[in-house]
Parts: sequence; structure tokens; C-alpha cells
Amino acid sequence: MLRRDFALLLCVLFLCLGPASYASPLLVTTQDLAQRLTKSKPVLIDMSDATQYQRFHLVDAISLPYEILVINHNNISMPIPQEKLTALLGTLGIDAHTDVVIYDDTGGLNAARLYWELEQLGHTQMALLDGGLVKWILEGRPVTNQPAIAHATTYQISKPARLFLANLKEVAAISRKKEVVLLDVRSEDEYRGDPRIPRSGHIPGAKWWEWDQAVDFDHGFVQRDAATLRESLSQLGLTDLKQPIITYCHSSHRASQAYYTLKRLGYTNVKIYGGSILEYEQNKDLPLQRGVAP
Repeated sequence: MLRRDFALLLCVLFLCLGPASYASPLLVTTQDLAQRLTKSKPVLIDMSDATQYQRFHLVDAISLPYEILVINHNNISMPIPQEKLTALLGTLGIDAHTDVVIYDDTGGLNAARLYWELEQLGHTQMALLDGGLVKWILEGRPVTNQPAIAHATTYQISKPARLFLANLKEVAAISRKKEVVLLDVRSEDEYRGDPRIPRSGHIPGAKWWEWDQAVDFDHGFVQRDAATLRESLSQLGLTDLKQPIITYCHSSHRASQAYYTLKRLGYTNVKIYGGSILEYEQNKDLPLQRGVAP
């Protein structure tokens, strides 16, 4: 009797507490969010560009353009310092326990960057809106052009180190560390390189997997199903969810979306090469390879 009563209590607690977190899965549907907004108030972060935000956005969504999360250092796009990030989060009304839903109008290309930054801080209450602004509009859900007012707070860091950020030294040594997979998520043309451009192509040993394979642009910019994506990645030999993977692109923008996709699929050991090709190609002693072969 006691065992049955305890099991019943656990079920009640799950039903009561479960909706309060998006920790798993990392994606929330438009329908689920619409229902959730009638009961509670997660902080909505709109990462469409500023012009689009001025046209219309989800009600109570706060604007955060992608460019605010990066800085230009020696012509290399890098993450903003973590102390600036936490200060920014505070002004957006986000603390370490805030339930955050992030969206954009680009299939998660921008929103994934904030997801990555939050995960490095140990934040768990977060998800991307599947289809973002595009699917929300296609379904005729309410929008506004009135800017939302954030209620400032303080974000206390629980994980001071950027655990999911790879640097140039680490990436340059990858070709000698076969256990780590470099994943180039740029276009095929970028990966192949241009013989007319001396410093073009991909980092030797890097496998090619274009980021936009993860998005179904013909059906509301939603994320493709996990089975399809796992099959695509398995063709590259990425079947072990514990496989160390480092994603990169031109400036780490697309690499952020690929990072999110891999984490959504259950890969647990993923990093982003922050400097990406912009940094790598500036180092003339580091080789680049043209063609389709890793």
C-alpha cells in the first residue's frame, strides 16, 4: 500500500512540476507555447533582426538581435565576455531560474546562439520555439508591434568557465586526435574551396554537414525530425552520442545552430569553435584543404 501511494505521489508531482521546465525536450511547439502562455509567463526572447521586431513579434517578447551576443576582435567574430553576458541577461529579466523561450525568423539560426550561451551558464529552463515567428504567423497566432518591457534582475553565474567553447590551439591539433570530430557546417561550395582563392576550403580532417539540413523551410521553418537527422549524421559515422564533436563555420553563427541540433539529438560532448574559419585562415602556417574529402 505504501509503495502504491508513493508512486501516486510521484506522478502527481510530475504532473504539477513537469510543465515548468523545458530542459527536455529542448524544443517547444507553437501549440504548447500558446497553451503555456495562458497559465504562466516564461520570458520570450525574439532574436529576429531589429527591423522585423519593429514590424511584429509575439506579445511580450523582448528583442535581442544576434549581433549583441558577439564582438569583433581582430576581424574575428567572438562571444562577448561572460560578465557582459550575465549583465545583459539581467537587463532582459532573466536570472538563473527563469523559464526562457527563444525564437527567431530564421529556423533557429539566431536563437541557437543564446541557447548555447545559456547552457554554458548551467541554465536548464530554456527551449527554442519550433518554427519560430514564421510558424506562429502561419497559424494566425497573436502578434504585436509594441515593444515589451523587461523587468531587470540579476543573473548569478553558476558555471564561470565556457565549457563548450573550443579555441584555435585545440582545433589545430584535431587532425592528430582522431577521436574528436570536426564538423564543418558551411555550404558545400565553402567546404570545397575555390582554387582562385589561396586560403579557402576546410580544415583538414573536418567532415561536412550543412547546418540547414536541420530545418524544414518548406513547412514553417520547423526543425526536422530526430530520426531523419540521426540517419544523416550516421552516414558520417556519428552514431555514438558521446562522440566528441566541434562544430565550426565562417564566424561560428551557423555552428551555433548545428550545436543546438546535436544537443537536441542527444549528443553530449559538443563544442563550438568560436573563431571558426575567420580566425583559422588568418594563421598562414595552418593548412586548408580543398575538395570533398575530409
